[in-house]
Amino acid sequence: MKYLLWILIAVAAYFLGNFSTGIVVGKAFGNIDIRKTGSGNAGTTNIMRTLGWLPSVLTLVGDALKAFIAVKLGKWIGGEMGGYIAGIAVILGHNWPVLFEFKGGKGMASSLGVIFANEPWLALALLVMQIVIVGFTRYMSVASICTAVAYPIIVALCHPGDTGYIVFAVLMGALAVFCHRANIRRLLKHEENRLDFEKINRLGRKLRRKK
Repeated sequence: MKYLLWILIAVAAYFLGNFSTGIVVGKAFGNIDIRKTGSGNAGTTNIMRTLGWLPSVLTLVGDALKAFIAVKLGKWIGGEMGGYIAGIAVILGHNWPVLFEFKGGKGMASSLGVIFANEPWLALALLVMQIVIVGFTRYMSVASICTAVAYPIIVALCHPGDTGYIVFAVLMGALAVFCHRANIRRLLKHEENRLDFEKINRLGRKLRRKK
């Protein structure tokens, strides 16, 4: 019975992950399909590069919120294991949404929501880490990879006896790094694009003028 319950949790969380905040925000703020603009990624960073700060924050919050809800529902229905299954499934649904031709994001905002549902202090710490690294390097990919690697290490250090949680954190981190494999290749070739904060600010001013 519990295995059937876990399957139902996984399916429900996966389809919840299919809801793409980036696609909605792209249509609302720029009347564009974000998957056909910039990097073609339906995540926070591509929204930021294309539409500016406010749409990217809304995308971050929306994608984190759906993941948070999925994990909380998973825990409520299926306990800790239900929460872990929901966490992985909602990220898979975000990254490879069947309802949007498997073209989603890279799961960083959704991962933040999953972590926040489990340990809010850790989610906030990783968010601060990401912001600081972006501020110094202007590479969003570097910040994302660093936090993805840091997450399972911190979990292992803070919860050394919780094997299930550690395995879950390792899977989360590995999934995030896998989704950034193209970025890693570009970084090694010194071809990765930095964030242009001035351009992002101009996009924000342009958006305000339209209103």
